[in-house]
Amino acid sequence: MSVLVTGGAGYIGSHMVWKLLDEGEDVVVIDRLSTGFDWAVAPEAELVIADVADQETVEAVIRRRGVDAIIHFAGSIVVPESVSDPLGYYLNNTVRSRALLESAVRQGVPHFIFSSTAAVYGTPDEVPVAEDAATRPESPYGASKLMTEWMLRDTAAAHDFAYAALRYFNVSGADPRMRTGQSTKGATHLIKVASEAATGKRPFIEVYGTDYPTPDGTCIRDYIHVSDLVEAHYLALRRLRAGGGSIVANCGYGRGYSVREVVDTVKKVVGRDFEVRMQGRRPGDAVTVVANAERARREFGWTPRYDDLSTIVAHAAEWEERLRMRNS
Repeated sequence: MSVLVTGGAGYIGSHMVWKLLDEGEDVVVIDRLSTGFDWAVAPEAELVIADVADQETVEAVIRRRGVDAIIHFAGSIVVPESVSDPLGYYLNNTVRSRALLESAVRQGVPHFIFSSTAAVYGTPDEVPVAEDAATRPESPYGASKLMTEWMLRDTAAAHDFAYAALRYFNVSGADPRMRTGQSTKGATHLIKVASEAATGKRPFIEVYGTDYPTPDGTCIRDYIHVSDLVEAHYLALRRLRAGGGSIVANCGYGRGYSVREVVDTVKKVVGRDFEVRMQGRRPGDAVTVVANAERARREFGWTPRYDDLSTIVAHAAEWEERLRMRNS
């Protein structure tokens, strides 16, 4: 049996590949390298450079490698970009996911894990937000992911197929062993951007929106360490293989930090000040999004190991130094 990881040359996907290999799994990656890097893929995994919508290639890989599970990370993830390019996001996140799902069904792959997002909730009525809350995405990014969740639900009802859709909150940090990290050029993740500023890679950062109805006027998010996130994926895979039914589960810590709090933490952990420029709100940004992740803890037996903002920041900043040395 092999696990197919789509987008396995990207940020979260590359961490997932290492986790699977650490657990003794056989892994094959499909990635078109639009934002990922071939060097980010663990050498023990096979890398096939292709689009997930290339059904002939995908299905040949499934047959050749005896794939019994797909973990699907490939997609676009920048909220403001989705507002300016909605059709691009529906193509990349929804249409291409539909093609991948069809390939999985045609080749009899029984298990599928999907990289979803807390953006499906929009600004929730209650915080922390649970999986049965109303889904009211405020951006095409969130809508494109929710549409794929619907396709998964309907596909599982019609075929011998079970899935886990994991709704991520704000993924940050890097592999504690520094084998991989957030390397995407032009990334917009707050901790990534602030770590770049703190390590001298950029002269300043911008904070979008200081008049939100929060204690300090900036948005509040639940930041989850990438290694805890991929652990949740692996446990979800074990549950599916053991006969567990389809499930939607949040992946977060249940604690929120404002943008200002994160920036201050980065400055403190790295020990270096940097310029912060305040800007107006961005379209599509929700006010406060914090996870109720009790379902993942209960159903997967998931116990986070890195639930500490300073630890997340320290790993992210260390990875920035590794990247600087790699590129120097």
